[in-house]
Amino acid sequence: MKAAPALALLAAASAAPLVARAGPPEKERSPMPRERRIPVGHARLYAREIGQGQPIVVLHGGPDFDHTYLLPDLDRLADSFRLLYYDQRGRGGSADGVRPDDVSIESEMSDLDAVRRSFVRGPTAILGHSWGTVLALEYAIRHPERVSHLILLNPAPASHQDFLLLRKDRAEKMGADLDRKNAVAASAAYKDGDPDAVAAYYRIHFAKALARPADLEKLMAILRPTFTRGVLEARRIEDRLVSETWLSTGYDLLPRLGKLRVPTLIITGDHEIVPFDAAAHIARAIPGARLVTLKDCGHFSYLECPDAVRKEIDGLFRRE
Repeated sequence: MKAAPALALLAAASAAPLVARAGPPEKERSPMPRERRIPVGHARLYAREIGQGQPIVVLHGGPDFDHTYLLPDLDRLADSFRLLYYDQRGRGGSADGVRPDDVSIESEMSDLDAVRRSFVRGPTAILGHSWGTVLALEYAIRHPERVSHLILLNPAPASHQDFLLLRKDRAEKMGADLDRKNAVAASAAYKDGDPDAVAAYYRIHFAKALARPADLEKLMAILRPTFTRGVLEARRIEDRLVSETWLSTGYDLLPRLGKLRVPTLIITGDHEIVPFDAAAHIARAIPGARLVTLKDCGHFSYLECPDAVRKEIDGLFRRE
C-alpha cells in the first residue's frame, strides 16, 4: 500500500467515533493459514495448515511444481476441512539444501509419513492432484492403516502402460502444438530456466487441459511466479521420479490396489488431458471406489469446477 493512502486511512480512523462493531460470524471469517517446517534428514519441508475439522493431507502435482498452484481455489475447503499442504522435497519452499539425487519414491514416502505424523495422530485422508495421486496410491499401498480416505483429483497414470497411453493420446490431440512445445523445450532459454520460456512451454502444454480459456489464463497467472525459483533443480527431480515410475516398463500399481479397503473418490473431467481409461483403471482396481466425471471440466477440477468438486468431497465423508 502507498504511504499517502495509508496515512489518510489512519487519519480517518482517528477522527471516527470509537464504536465497537461486531465482526462477521465465525463461520464466515476467512481462516488464517499456519506455517511450519518439518525436518526430514538434511531437508526441512515447508508445510502450510489452514482450516479446521477433518484433516486432509494435500499432495501437489508436477512432479516439478509446488503446492502454490492449488491456491487459493483449494482453500475453499478450509471452511469445513483442515488442509495440510506441503512442498515436496526439493521443490518450492522445501528446496533449500536438497540435491536431485536426494529425492526418490522412497524418500517421498518417508516425507509424506513425516508430514502426517507432524500434524495428525492416527490415519488421515489424503488428497492428491495429478502426479500427487501417484504418491497417494504408493503411500496407501505401503501403509493402508494410516489412510482413512483417498481423494484422487484428475489422476495421473498408475502404470507404465497407461503412461504410454497418455503420451500417445497427447501426441494425437496436440498436433502442431506438440512441435511448438518441443521447439520451446529445445531452446537455450528454456534449458536455462528463463521464466518467460518456461511460461511459454506450459501455456502450450496446458492449452487443452482446461475447458475454458479464462481458466487457462487464471492458471498461468498463478503458475508464473513459481517459474522464477528452483526450476532447473525441480526439473531434474522430476526426471528422476518419472524414471523410477512411468518410464520403468514394469511399473504397475494396479494389481496391488485390489487389497485396499479405503473409501476412495476419483474425480476426472470431460476435458481431461489424461485419458479416461487411466482413471477408470484405478477405479476398477480399488474395491468400492467412486469415479466421477465432471462436465465442462479439465485437468484442474478444483479451479474449474469448485462447487462440483466440493459436493463430491462432502459426499465422500457423509457416506461414512
